[in-house]
Amino acid sequence: MKKVDLIVTAPYIYTMKGEGVGYEEKKALVVDGSKIIDIVDIDKLSDQYEAEEQLDMSHHILLPGFIDAHMHTSCNIMRGLAQDTNNWMMYGLQPFDNAATQAEKDIGCPVALIEAAKAGTTTMGDYEANMDASCNFIAKLGTRGNVTLMIRSAKRKVYKPGELYEFDDTMGEASLNANIALYDKWHGYDGGRMKVLFGPQGADFVSPELLLKIQKIAKERHTKIHMHTQQGDRETYQIEQRYGKRPTQFLQDLNFLDSTLIAVHLTDCTDEEAQIIARSGAGMIVCPGSIGIIDGIVPPSTAFQEAGGKVALGSDQAPGNNCHNIISEMKSVALFNKIKYTNPEVLPAWRALRMATIEGAQALGLDDTIGSLEVGKCADFIAIDYMHPSMLPIYTYPMRNMVPNIVYSARGEEVVLSVVNGKIVMKDRKLVNVDEMEYMSKMNDCPDDIGKRAADEFFAINGTNAQFMREEKL
Repeated sequence: MKKVDLIVTAPYIYTMKGEGVGYEEKKALVVDGSKIIDIVDIDKLSDQYEAEEQLDMSHHILLPGFIDAHMHTSCNIMRGLAQDTNNWMMYGLQPFDNAATQAEKDIGCPVALIEAAKAGTTTMGDYEANMDASCNFIAKLGTRGNVTLMIRSAKRKVYKPGELYEFDDTMGEASLNANIALYDKWHGYDGGRMKVLFGPQGADFVSPELLLKIQKIAKERHTKIHMHTQQGDRETYQIEQRYGKRPTQFLQDLNFLDSTLIAVHLTDCTDEEAQIIARSGAGMIVCPGSIGIIDGIVPPSTAFQEAGGKVALGSDQAPGNNCHNIISEMKSVALFNKIKYTNPEVLPAWRALRMATIEGAQALGLDDTIGSLEVGKCADFIAIDYMHPSMLPIYTYPMRNMVPNIVYSARGEEVVLSVVNGKIVMKDRKLVNVDEMEYMSKMNDCPDDIGKRAADEFFAINGTNAQFMREEKL
C-alpha cells in the first residue's frame, strides 16, 4: 500500500480529459506532492493507498480549478464607477483612475483575488501597471498566478475622441524594464506556481519598435505576450491614423502574430480578422461580461474557435464588469453567443466549461500542467456542493444535468473546496492562508477620498453617470 499526501473522493468527477468533459463516477483523486498520481474507483482505494489526509466529498462534484485569464485587480477599488457609458476608458474610468493612488489600488487588489478564489478560480491572470501587491497576495493566498506587467508609452491623460495618443518612449522603456524585473523576481516561484508574461497594453499604446523588442524578450525567456488586441474602435482608429492599416493587418505585417501572443478581447475584429489571428497560433481571451457592459458587443470568440483557435475566459475589471467570477463568465459567453447567432445550439454549456478549464489552459499554453484532472498534472481542483438550491435536482439518466446547472445556474457560493498544487487553499468556503476580513475591512476607508479627488474631472467631463447623478438616477 502506497502512502500519499491527499485523497479526495466524490460521487461525480469531471476530468475534462479528451474532447468532452471526461465524466467519471465514484472515483478518488489521489495526490502526492503537487501532482495527481492516480484516479481510482472508490471501492478499490483502500487496497492501494493510504493518505495523510482524506476528504470524503459525499455530495460534491470535482472539477479542475477555473482559470481567470485576464484580470485588472487594482481597478477593484473603483468597482461600479464606470458602467453604462460610451467612451468607457476616457469618460468613465479615467477620472477615478487619475484620482486613485497606488496605495489605494493596492488595497482593492486582494479583495478582487479573494472574490475570484471563493468562486472557484485557481489560476489568476492579473495584469497591472504595478504588480507588487498582486504577486505578494497570490503567493500568500496559495493560488496560481499567470501575471503580466503593463507596458505603455502613451501618456496618461484624458484624450478627446479622435485625439492621437502622445508617446513617451522613456516611459515605455521604463515599464518594459519593470516587466523584466517582475519576471526575474517571480517567474517560476514555488515550483512554477507563478508565471510572468509580457504585457504591452495594446498596439496603439506602444511603438512598433517597442512591440518587436518585447516580442524578442518574451521569446528569449520562453514565456508569452499578454496583450489587448484590436480591443475597440478607439484602437482601430489610432492604428489606422498612424499606420494606415487595421490592427490585425498591422500586427500581421509586423510578424507579431504567432503562438507567443495571447490576444485579449478582439472586440473590434471582424470574423475574418479573428480567424487570421487564430490561424497564426495565438491564443485568445474573451471577457464577455466586461465587453458586454463596456461596449455592448459580443467579441468574435466563436469565429476564433471555428478557425481552430483556443479561447480562455477572463473577468477583466470591476469598474466595467463588476465581478471576478468565472461562473458568471461561462454563463455570459454562452448566452451572448446564442443571442448573437440567434441559435440556442451555439456554444453549449460543456464548451463554456472547457473554456474555463482545459481550453483556457490551451489558450494560455498551460495545458501541460493544468486545466484537466489527469495523472501527472498539477493537483489544481475544486469541489462544488450540489446540495445547494442552484444545483438541485441532480439527474444522471437519460441526461446528466450537472454541467448545465454549473454554467447556467450556479453563482459561486457552491464552491466549497479549492486545491492548488496539492495544497488546500479553501476548505468549507474558508480561505485557509489569509484572513478575508482583514483585507475587506480596509476597502471602505478609500471611496470618500478618491471621490473627492475625482469629482471635478468627473463632472467636467459630464459623461452619462455624471448626468445620472444630477438627475438622481443613481
